Amino acid sequence: MTALPTPGDLVIVDGRASVQFAGDRALTVRVVSVGDRPTYPGWIWLTGYVLNRRGEATAKRDLYVRPEGLRHHAGPPGRRSSRP
Repeated sequence: MTALPTPGDLVIVDGRASVQFAGDRALTVRVVSVGDRPTYPGWIWLTGYVLNRRGEATAKRDLYVRPEGLRHHAGPPGRRSSRP
């Protein structure tokens, strides 16, 4: 992801975005906002809801990440079409 995320985006936060989320600490997050607080170049404050495997929000978090390391998630996790 090269552009900044926008509210409503579903992103994967893993070791590419910040080492603290490497391996099994990766999160799927629904973006609420991108902060305007000053940061080091190439980093942002991101506020969002952490989603579980069923796509349900489990916690609201403020995350310090590199936007170039964020990846778009294809859709709500665990949600499948009911169509045959």
